Amino acid sequence: MQPLILASTSPYRRELLARLGLPFTVANPRADETPLPNETPEALALRLAEAKARAVADEHPAALIIGSDQVAVAAGKIYGKPGDHARAVEQLRALSGQTVNFFTGLCLYNARTGEADVRGVPTLVTFRHLNDSEIDNYLRREPAYDCAGSARSEGLGIALLQSLRGDDPNALVGLPLIALCAMLRRQGVAIPG
Repeated sequence: MQPLILASTSPYRRELLARLGLPFTVANPRADETPLPNETPEALALRLAEAKARAVADEHPAALIIGSDQVAVAAGKIYGKPGDHARAVEQLRALSGQTVNFFTGLCLYNARTGEADVRGVPTLVTFRHLNDSEIDNYLRREPAYDCAGSARSEGLGIALLQSLRGDDPNALVGLPLIALCAMLRRQGVAIPG
């Protein structure tokens, strides 16, 4: 089997990939994440997923490299990682009662052949109507400052949500495993199970 590389420093993506029971290593992709002029959020996520995978290809020329990127979009506005409490409060106030498209771009890049398989996986998330007390209590218990949209759905953040609609619950966390398994199989990788 070709070496498998996760081009991400995200502990959430690492944890998800580990579920497949495949040996892999992690590489830090250095990619400019600045959106291009007039680039749609979906195009941005797809471009960055591929850019991250390609960014580590020189160091791993025989590997299968996984790149992933996610954007959260509501009412035409992109919501990134808040970084701190004040911005997280602001995000959750804005997303209260809204439906957000958490669009995850996924790329499996075969550095040996130069082939890139790139897919997008949307997850529509509707937030409950939240009051300031709920927002503050949530963020004090689970400071989701490193999560787009300021809610960690795999943790207590699930209590902030009204509904989820998508093909893969893992996509919301940042690595669509159903799509990734299909991509890996296409490259000849046998997935245990």
